Order: sequence, then structure tokens, then C-alpha cells
Amino acid sequence: MAAHTEEAFTWSDRFLIGHDAMDATHREFVDIVGAMLSAPDHELGRLLDTFAEHAERHFEEERQSMLATAFPAAQCHIDEHQAVLASVHEVRALLAGGGREPTCRALARELSRWFPAHADYMDASLAQWLVKKRTGGIPVVLRRNACAGAPVETS
Repeated sequence: MAAHTEEAFTWSDRFLIGHDAMDATHREFVDIVGAMLSAPDHELGRLLDTFAEHAERHFEEERQSMLATAFPAAQCHIDEHQAVLASVHEVRALLAGGGREPTCRALARELSRWFPAHADYMDASLAQWLVKKRTGGIPVVLRRNACAGAPVETS
């Protein structure tokens, strides 16, 4: 089968949160989910495994950072990650039983919908907390083309 056509989910500066390590991990997240959305069905199992490994490492790194710095919203953030991982493991079990590529692709669509808000609110808060703990300030985020397509105010 040829590559599946889905809505694009690609990295852009709108996902930047101002913490280099987290931004790099988030870029990997977006790249894998984007690949899951456009891959042919026969590659979905491998990509889902790649994503599961990424998510477990990604979420554990954030968990360790939250616990090490007594991040106030840690439990809520950790619980959200656990819910995502539970869905990933459920879909992996379905694929292991044979087929269910539409379910895998639906998971990728939901991840592409979930990620922007999670990064904007939960991860950006964590990034600010970590940077403030380290430097006493908050991150400065410069986004290229952040206003592309937005109306220009004139006075």
C-alpha cells in the first residue's frame, strides 16, 4: 500500500517552550507522530513501538525533573502522561493481535491534537519552573513566523 494521507503534523516554532532539552524531545515527538500519520499501514507497528519507547523516555525525563525540583503541578502532569501511555500500550496490544491499523492511525491523530495544548500549558509551565530554578528568570522564546497568516494591526 502507498503512504497513507493524513493531515500534516510537523515541527514548527509554535511548539517551542524555551527549554532546549525539552524542545529537542518535543521535536522528536512531533516527528514520530507525523511519521505515524503518513506512513503506509505496514510500517505502523514499528513506528508505534518507536513512539512508545520515545514516550516512556520523554515522560520519565520530565517526571524526574518535576520530582527533583518539587514542581507544584507534578502529579497532574504525571497523570496526563500516564493516560497517554495507557492508550499507547492498549493500541500496541491491539496491533500485536493482528491488524487494527485504523486504530493506530486514530491514536496518532489524537496525539497530534493533544500535544499542542499539553506543550503550551503543562510543558511550558514546567520549562518556566525549571529555568527559574536554574537561573532565577523565565525562558525567552523566539518563534519565527509565529504570526504568519494573522491579521496585521495598524493604527
